[in-house]
Formats: sequence, structure tokens, C-alpha cells
Amino acid sequence: MSRAVGFVSLGCPKALVDSERILTQLRLEGYDIAPDYQGAGLVVVNTCGFIDSAKAESLAAIGEALEENGKVIVTGCMGVESEEILRQYPDVLAVTGPQQYEAVMRAVHAHLPPESEPQPHLDLVPPQGIKLTPRHYAYLKISEGCNHSCSFCIIPDLRGKLVSRPLGEVMGEAERLVQSGVRELLVISQDTSAYGVDAGYPLSFWGGRPVKTRFQELCQTLAELDVWVRLHYVYPYPHVDHIIPLMAEERILPYLDIPFQHASPQVLKAMRRPAHAENVLKRLENWRAQCPELAIRSTFIVGFPGETEADFQLLLDWLKEARLDRVGCFTYSPVEGAAANDLPGQVPEAVKQERWERFMAVQQQISQEKLRQRVGRVEPILIDEIAEQGVIGRSRYDAPEIDGVVHVPEGEGLQPGDLVELMIVDSDEYDLVASPDFGDDW
Repeated sequence: MSRAVGFVSLGCPKALVDSERILTQLRLEGYDIAPDYQGAGLVVVNTCGFIDSAKAESLAAIGEALEENGKVIVTGCMGVESEEILRQYPDVLAVTGPQQYEAVMRAVHAHLPPESEPQPHLDLVPPQGIKLTPRHYAYLKISEGCNHSCSFCIIPDLRGKLVSRPLGEVMGEAERLVQSGVRELLVISQDTSAYGVDAGYPLSFWGGRPVKTRFQELCQTLAELDVWVRLHYVYPYPHVDHIIPLMAEERILPYLDIPFQHASPQVLKAMRRPAHAENVLKRLENWRAQCPELAIRSTFIVGFPGETEADFQLLLDWLKEARLDRVGCFTYSPVEGAAANDLPGQVPEAVKQERWERFMAVQQQISQEKLRQRVGRVEPILIDEIAEQGVIGRSRYDAPEIDGVVHVPEGEGLQPGDLVELMIVDSDEYDLVASPDFGDDW
């Protein structure tokens, strides 16, 4: 029997970090990682269970793994619905929920026993652990769970309440990643700006000094590593104001990923989210006054139960005034177990789609105008990949896989992980084109 374990990882970056942790433990115990189903003694499927389409994808992945291999362990967010998984696929070997790393390893031991008592094989694992991202960037998860009770979300049910990692532990991982060649750290959690609140901001230690496990100290200490630091899932609490000077000083990237979700007070109340969109506009204005280079990305939901045409128009007006740099928009989709399922005023699918199209048309125009203003500038670009159509990189204002890219048609000699200064020579609705003729290594 093969001693290798196959792995399928689905879902968000937070789930990706869970996969990395399991893979690291597998390698530490001497297991190989199989590149395909046929070469695996069993397969672990890390599922996503946030929305119905993600559940369908997870169930399809489980079915494919069973068909191709026959021995499957299921973990991840959809693992909390073990009865549904076992009803459809009674032959799976085990089902565990998210963050249950030890349970996954126990299942692997039971169905693919190690040749002897598991021993740490430190020579098989780099100091930073096994990573599923390219070598030059990595996700840094600072906490688990969430204390919010948004009516459209079941994350607290899936991943529990907020539990922050000690700052010293986070910084130790960050330092190992930088030493391994990582040039960009993407800070992730369910609520990054609430970091440490669950434990009362306890003291931790890093670099021989005490530091509080708190959002501001996290940003200040990460800034000392001299790499790109990108903040995701930041709720606009008042203390976020203290981070803007770090961005203005170019100590961390001038980028905030803030999940606004809507602008109508009525809809925000139904979503159980802070209903002060007008205050947010004032804060955005203040942040931009301090840091003109600041880029804001966000996500929105249209067609939420009870959303009227007036609510939607308010959102469009807010969007035009906020002029966000990067925006994602989703039509509302029911999530099993979410409180929003029982709200009155369900919006017809055709109306949801029509509003989505109008929303995206407005944001596309904003994005096109903002990108056009950058033509002629020299900017630092991090090279991500060498593709058939040329070199592809990202600017400081773009996160991997969710934002735009920078195309470098004549980037011969550039390699993934290079950080170079390039001249922006063209733009479209979402992406930029850069020339290497005007830049030097940065």
C-alpha cells in the first residue's frame, strides 16, 4: 500500500492555511504527498461549507475522490454537516470539522498506519512548514473564529468564537516565512481588526521584548520585517485609524480589505452589521487625506431579503461617493442555518441579477478611471508568474487571485518573486500594463 496521502483543498485562504498545517504534520510524520489519486494510499478533502454552491463543489470533490481512489477522509467547514456527507457518501472513512487537525491525523493513522510509531521527520519539512502558495507570498492567519452574528453567515457555527494567536507565535511564523524567501505576507482572519480582543490583549514576547496581542502592535511589529504586509478582513473600527500612518510611511502596504457588504441602514440592520455608512465615508476621507495612496477593496451583497429599489439606489450612490479601488459583488444566496433565510421580502433571482449587473457597471467605470490615472507612473511590481501571454505581476494595491494584475509583455529575464520598478503604460477596466524599460531592481 502506498504511504502517500493525496490532498484536495477547497475554500478561502483561511481554509488553505488549515490545509498547509495538515500537510506539514503529514510530512513531519514521514508521509509522502501524492500528486494524483492513483498514487495515494488515501485522500484528504478539505471542504468549504459557507454557501450552497461551495457545498455542492465540496460534495462533488468528495465523490470524485471516492471514485478515483476509494479511501477518503473529509475535513473542513462542511465537516460539521457529517450526517449530510455520510448520507450521500457512506463509504468515507472519517469526517471532521474545521481546525480539527489532530482528528484528521488520527483518521490517517487508523486507515494508513505509519510503518512505526510516528516520529518527527524534521528533515522533510522546511522551517516555515509546507506552503501551498508560491514561494514569494504566504498567508499569515492570526486568529480563528468570529464574534459577529451576521444574519447571512454561519462562520461562528462552523469555526467558533474568536480565538487569537499570541503575537509572539504569529511573529515567529512570519519571521520564518520571510527567512524562507517570502516577500509578501497576507494577514488573514475572520476579523483582523478584532485581533486580541477575545483574550483582553494579553502580553506576548517577540524580539526579546513584551508586546501586546493587539491589532496595532501586530501591524507595528510586522512592519519591522521589511516585506510587503497586506491586511485582509479589516472591520472599520475606530482603532484602525492608528494604522493609517504606518501606511503613509510605507511601512505596511497602503491597502485595506474591508467587508462593507452594503450601505443602506435598513439592509445593514437586517444583516446585523453596523449601520453607519455615512460615518464610514467620513473616515475614508480622513484616511485618504493622511495616506493618498491608500487602496480600499471590499465586497457587497445585492438582493438581500428586504432590499428595496431605494436601498439599492442608496448603495449605488454610496459607491459613487466612496470610489473604492477594488470591489467584489455577490447576489444574495441562502446559507443553510443562517438567520437571513427566515427574513421577509425575498428578492426574485431576476432582480438580484439585474442589480448585480448595474452595480458592476458602476464599479467598472470607477475602476477604469482610477487605473487610468496611474498610467505614466513608476511603481514597484511583484512578479507572480511567467505565463504564455507574458509576465504577470501585481502592484501594492492588488492582492493575489482576487484583485487585478499587471501585465508585462516584454518582461524577459524577470522571475516569480522579483520586486521591480516598472512604468505603467496602459490600463483597462481592472488590469494594468507595465514596461520594464523604465525600471530597475528594487
